[in-house]
Amino acid sequence: MSKYNAGVLVMSDSRHEDIRLDLSGAKIKEILSENGFDVLKHEVISDDLDGIREKLVKWCDEDKLDLIITSGGTGLSKRDNTPEATLEVIDKEVRGIAEAMRSYSVSITKKGMLSRGVCGIRKDTLIINLPGSLKATKECLDYILPVLDHALGILKGSIHNCGSSS
Repeated sequence: MSKYNAGVLVMSDSRHEDIRLDLSGAKIKEILSENGFDVLKHEVISDDLDGIREKLVKWCDEDKLDLIITSGGTGLSKRDNTPEATLEVIDKEVRGIAEAMRSYSVSITKKGMLSRGVCGIRKDTLIINLPGSLKATKECLDYILPVLDHALGILKGSIHNCGSSS
């Protein structure tokens, strides 16, 4: 059994009726599984603000997931609601993860600065918004993966944070 459990939530108006079309979510699930996470949930839902908010709350409060990785809905279109839904449900922001992903993305493509993804904590769950494109999703997840175990260890109380310099 893995150390932490996870859920993958993809926002896509065009793919929410057929999870087989979801390449980004499938890649996230594959990467997390290969790195010792037990992926208990994987769903594709529409970009509806209320639906996103309700799913995040359920997965945090009822299903008690340790980590939720979202994909999609972080851009500039009118239907991109993932950051707003995430901000409405979290107790604390974890700005460093979002800033690091944006900085890394911009080093690859200037379009990376258009991502509005946020990260935060609701109760004992870390929520991370990734972009929706398969390429950007993989790049961002690969970039932050080395710190997730430490971040979740601090959140769950198994690691005591002695400062942010290490």
